[in-house]
Amino acid sequence: MTLINIRNLGVTLGNPLFSKLNLVVNAGDRIGLVAANGRGKSTLLACITGKLEPSEGEITKARGLTIGHVAQNVPPALFDTPFYDAVLQALPADQAESESWRVDVVLESLDVPELMRSRPLKQLSGGWQRLAMLARTWVSEPDVLLLDEPTNHLDLEKIAQLEGWLNALPRDVPVILSSHDRAFLDATTNRTLFLRPEQSPVFALPYTRARAALDEADASEARRYERDMKVAEQLRKQAAKLNNIGINSGSDLLVVKTKQLRQRAEKLEDAAKRAHLERSAGAIRLANRGTHAKVLVTLEDAVVTTPDGTPLFKTGRQFICQGDRIVLLGLNGAGKSRLVSMLKQAIERPETARDSIKATPSLVLGYGDQALADLADSDTPIGTIIRRFDVGDQRARALLAGAGMTIDMQAKPIGQLSGGQKARLGMLVLRLAEPNFYLLDEPTNHLDIEGQEALESELMAHEASCLLVSHDRSFVRAVGNRFWLIEKKRLVEVEGPEGFFASVGG
Repeated sequence: MTLINIRNLGVTLGNPLFSKLNLVVNAGDRIGLVAANGRGKSTLLACITGKLEPSEGEITKARGLTIGHVAQNVPPALFDTPFYDAVLQALPADQAESESWRVDVVLESLDVPELMRSRPLKQLSGGWQRLAMLARTWVSEPDVLLLDEPTNHLDLEKIAQLEGWLNALPRDVPVILSSHDRAFLDATTNRTLFLRPEQSPVFALPYTRARAALDEADASEARRYERDMKVAEQLRKQAAKLNNIGINSGSDLLVVKTKQLRQRAEKLEDAAKRAHLERSAGAIRLANRGTHAKVLVTLEDAVVTTPDGTPLFKTGRQFICQGDRIVLLGLNGAGKSRLVSMLKQAIERPETARDSIKATPSLVLGYGDQALADLADSDTPIGTIIRRFDVGDQRARALLAGAGMTIDMQAKPIGQLSGGQKARLGMLVLRLAEPNFYLLDEPTNHLDIEGQEALESELMAHEASCLLVSHDRSFVRAVGNRFWLIEKKRLVEVEGPEGFFASVGG
């Protein structure tokens, strides 16, 4: 049953975000919406809800259809509202009075603890705030659910919980979700729409298989274009030869034939379609200055504690060696970020480090944290690069342009940049530090799929030594060659991440 029909839809904001978009949404569809940051995903969702008028085309919906849209951010007016009340207020007044049980049902389905329900939204983590927005939308039981970046700020446990929740929804409820989390898309969708400025292909497949089909279609398109261009060139060469013969011999027939060949060449050139080239949101490149040391960091049964000194776990005797790409696994609150900060301190200020953590003196640290706290919101990208590194104004501008920042963006306060732009600036700062060891805490948090893949290939190409924490399962699988797991207050090495992923998802 068709619930939403999108025909020839287009939105142009300066440049076309998308055009000639056709999509039919049927009962039971679970559609993944994929595009780089700032390329129209949220815009398309706003068109479907009716909040935004498209530049062209039309959207028709089944009569009486209700659409639930879970936006990315909490409205400021709700910050002081307790979790439970924020969900209750989403119901019409008469329902809120007589059917408040609906709120309890939704909060139970999302495993929201009793303690959490009375807390104001501003006191909750980003992850719980996201789930509060989802509960507010779902409590009114919409016919269609739209989710904009639903896994942002969620840890692995909550992502697994959200996957389970989505897959347990009534099968006839269609869901359209935009996400950069490849494993999440694979687990929750059965169709994939790749949003592009011209043709936006749709595949009846989850992300990974759809991406393989898209890459094949793009490659086929590129081959066809090359072939058509070669044929057109041969036709033009033939036309030029015949033209010379015709002029010399005075043959009208050859002149006509020449004209026909040229027309065929023009027709081929006009009809030939260039393969789609994704406009990059900005290059991500890393550096690796290398070190002769084989062992970079030694842990001698270090005790990892909370800031107030409460023990979390012991590391046992561990070594981080050159070429290791160690992924640190563990439940939320197990102490992953605490170990990262202890390692950071041991490398940056060895005189204050504990005897149980020793870093080789030749280590140069590249550190990136999930909050991008290393970048001051009041500073500008150009100011950051010029002050921190020995590069002139012109070189700094060229580097920032390569990272996807226009001249206008380079002079803006960093606080006004999008998460994706800040992440790319953070990666540029990392590269210019020319580290030989990377400590990365949720490095893909604000990166689109293109950025994630670029970071993966850079870490692999440079054989970078690193220790990283990430809830991005695709990234972990692609990058890690050693895996440390925090369990039962000990740090243990495991063969791979799948056992941990399964235990969290279970």
